[in-house]
Amino acid sequence: MTLTVHRAYLLDVGLQPYDPIHALQRRLAEARHTGQIPDTLLFVEHEPVITLGRRAQEEHILVPPEVLAREGIIVRRIERGGDVTYHGPGQLVAYPIVHLASHHLGISDYMHLLEEAILNTLADYGLAAHRREGYIGVWLGLKKIASLGVRVARGVTYHGLALNVSPNMRHWGYIIPCGIADATVTSMAHELASPPPMAEVKGRLAHHLAALLRWNIEPVTQAAIEKVLEAPAGETNPPD
Repeated sequence: MTLTVHRAYLLDVGLQPYDPIHALQRRLAEARHTGQIPDTLLFVEHEPVITLGRRAQEEHILVPPEVLAREGIIVRRIERGGDVTYHGPGQLVAYPIVHLASHHLGISDYMHLLEEAILNTLADYGLAAHRREGYIGVWLGLKKIASLGVRVARGVTYHGLALNVSPNMRHWGYIIPCGIADATVTSMAHELASPPPMAEVKGRLAHHLAALLRWNIEPVTQAAIEKVLEAPAGETNPPD
């Protein structure tokens, strides 16, 4: 039996503030729903931000606003699942914009697939990570190294996963990560003899996501994507 291979875009926007990328995700999800674009993998490192998912309690932020302001950390309540988490430089955030029905996936299977891609990426570096029963995400022992939080709108996913490569770990002390009181957090840099290059980790994660979703990935620029998103509704306009 021949398996279908799906065209997909890869857009890497580097280090960016949270709000414009959140807006970009929503535009990409709408464009995927209307068929203007194929599945799209968006890579970003965020400037410091604490995000509160649908189940999050503000009490899970442990420091007052003036401390966050001094550290340059903003707070945003968003529509993804999950509780509270932190994003910042040195953390690889991946937002796959995926039409689930095209892959015959439900949300539980999709979440499992994201975890599998992270596990395979960490295994490439000799890190024997695992799932933890009753929790979402990826762990090394009792230390969390990657978080997941997804939103599905009209059959298309956005938000996604965050893998700690070499972030400022001190900032996790400002929150109860994912609302788990006894959770500790780690990173690839902490677990390895030297921090892996971010570009290399992006390549490994993209490879494993592509293998699991049967993607044929095409790198695109943000300018090219913007050209597609600005095209009239219903018109497909593949990037150059």
